[in-house]
Formats: sequence, structure tokens, C-alpha cells
Amino acid sequence: MTVTIKELSIHCGLSVSTVSKALNDYPDVSEETKQQVRAAADELGYRPSAIARSLKIGRTFNLGVLYSDDTESGLTHSFFSPVLQSFKKEAERRGYDITFITHNMGHSKMTYLEHCRYRNVDGVCIVCSHFDDSEVLQLVSSPLPLVTIDHVFNNRACIQSENRQGIEALTRYVISKGHKLIAFIHGSQDTVSDIRLTSFLRTMSEAGLNVPDEYLIESPYHDPAATREATACLLASPVRPTCILMPDDYAALGGMDAIRAQGLKIPEDISIAGFDGVELLQMCQPKLTTVAQDTALRNQFREANVEYAVVKNTLTRFAANKAGYTEFDELLNNLADCCSGHALHSLQISSVGTHDGNKEQCRRQCHKGIPCRCRTGKVCDR
Repeated sequence: MTVTIKELSIHCGLSVSTVSKALNDYPDVSEETKQQVRAAADELGYRPSAIARSLKIGRTFNLGVLYSDDTESGLTHSFFSPVLQSFKKEAERRGYDITFITHNMGHSKMTYLEHCRYRNVDGVCIVCSHFDDSEVLQLVSSPLPLVTIDHVFNNRACIQSENRQGIEALTRYVISKGHKLIAFIHGSQDTVSDIRLTSFLRTMSEAGLNVPDEYLIESPYHDPAATREATACLLASPVRPTCILMPDDYAALGGMDAIRAQGLKIPEDISIAGFDGVELLQMCQPKLTTVAQDTALRNQFREANVEYAVVKNTLTRFAANKAGYTEFDELLNNLADCCSGHALHSLQISSVGTHDGNKEQCRRQCHKGIPCRCRTGKVCDR
């Protein structure tokens, strides 16, 4: 049977107000009284009512997480799973519960925003591949505090990976190994893919290297089957590339399969590289060259880590909106545009898709001075 605070106060011989203050560590209650009340609470099995606390302070200590991906890999996703795990650990450490935001509530259907209101979440973290979805946009336009991962909305906090720096470092490393015929199987069109593709083309251009149209192929992230097909197309090119950059580590499995299916060896006949630094892929032979994103909060750059920043940023915004707290405002500003730490795991690079669209699309994707290799034949001069 649930023990109430009134029953606890009777057991302690104190007023309800004093017991409440003792449990919440108020300074006007002596340490002796606090210890007495806490000991009695443990003895009786008293736990504060989350509903009562919510009504009193106007916060539920419940965070929403909106997560979806095209491959429907869910919590098995090689990159987002550790991101969400770190989010969960930090939220729990701060006393928050997590609710996954969906369309379905039993047999009922509701929008993302309706679900957030139904669960009365203090705020929401959006980890989603469909940021242009009308319901996501409705949620972003609401007054609910939120933070996104790898997608920027106006006047909203966003945690971004080092997509530009990571691809630049990887491309420069590949070039340093003597490769000139470098292909890029990039992810489906979104903000992350645009940044990575632009960084790749800029780095190649700065090195004075040409990238033929057929060396740029779009393929979904985290999809080995699609990457297998894209790799097969590259291997069938009149002039086969000597190195292929894959969309991500997990998708690279499909590329490896396509290469071996043609009797070729990695890295003797052709080199490949991934992105994300999935530990399991480092057990392959040969080990995969990759850009490792720090998703496990293990290095000294913890304060700049993606997941840590997401949660700290999110919780800070919630506190500021719900209770008028401002002590983390400066941290929030510093973290709003922070990047994850990355390291280049260079282990198997040996020495040695077409970008379609009109000029407006090219302007959005290409940096100034970089030829936009689209079918219009025009050069972007943004």
C-alpha cells in the first residue's frame, strides 16, 4: 500500500510542511531532522508522488524523444543507438524519465505534438530522418522546448556532428595515400549529406582533383543492400576508382560484399572508408578506415560530445523555460552549435551517383568556386 506524506509526517511526529522541506533539502531544516525524515521514509517505503510534484512545480521531469529512420532499424541503429543510450543515462542522472513520441496510442492516432501534450513532457529531443514532415514542423513551431540532432531549425537548439571536418580529414588522408580516383557514395539528400558532399567536392577541388559524375552516387544511410548496388555500379565504371568513400560504417558492409563478389581484395585492389567509427566494424579484416564519432562519452572532450551536449542543452532549455533558471544560459549558447569530437581511424587505405538538379539546387549544395557537376553543365557561383 502506498505511504502518503501525511502518514510519514505522523510517523515522524512532524508537520507535513517540515517533512516536505526535509525531503527537498531546504536550508531552514536541521540536518538531524533531515536524517530522521529520510530514515523514516526508507523504513516505510515512502516515495514522493510524481503527479503531486508535477502539479506543485509545473514540471513533469519527463522528456520526449522523437526518433525514426528510413531503415526502421530502431534502437539497433549503429550510430543513433549509442547516442540515445547516452541521452538516457544523462537524463536519468538528472532525475528525468524518457517517453518515446509516436503516432500510436493503442488504437488511437495522434500527431507528435498531441502526444507530447498528452504525456505532458517538459521538452523533446528530435532524432529523425524526416525533418520536413508536416508533423515534425508543427512540433518545431510549438512553444515546447526542443533540441534536434544534425538538422538546424531557426531559433532552435541543434547539436551537429563534425560532418564537414570529418569528410575533409578523411578525403585529405585518402589523397595523402596517393589516391586520385576517389568516388563518394553519399547519403540520401538531407542536411548531413549536403554538408558531407560539399566538403568532399571542395577538398578534391582544392587538391586539383577531378570527380567524374559517375563517381558520385546517392544511397541511403545504414543500408548495406543499397550500398552494395551503388558499389557494383562504381566497379563497372570505364575507369574504376581506386578508393570509395561509403555513406557510413554499417552501409560499408554492402560495399565490401560487392567488391569481394567481383574477386577483388581490400585494400590490395581497391580501398574503401566509412564514417561513424562503429566498434564492431573494427573487428573486420582488414579493419575499416573510418571517421570515429565519440558516441560513448569516453574521451577528454566530453563537454563537446554530441550526446552529452544534447542532453545538457535540452535540460538547460527546459529549466530555463519551466522554472526561469538561467545558470546554464552561457553553456547553452556554447553548446547550441557544438560538434562531436571525431578521430580518423586509418587502417586499411592502401597507397597507390550523379549530382543531378537545376542551378538553384546547386546553389544550396555547393560552396563558392566549386564546380557543381550537375546535368545542367553550369558552375555554381553562389
